[in-house]
Amino acid sequence: MADLYLKKLESERRTLWATCRLKGLPRDTPERLRIAEIDRLVAEHKAKRDIGTS
Repeated sequence: MADLYLKKLESERRTLWATCRLKGLPRDTPERLRIAEIDRLVAEHKAKRDIGTS
């Protein structure tokens, strides 16, 4: 079954990353900080999912 939460996070991350690349934004901008937060959320979600299947 599709994990819609994970897909939403990954989609948002791709969009933000493309924006940052096009604009050449530095690391401390809100967009880049949100990407880091999304990476953390994805890692936590995958860890929970993996624990649930073990």
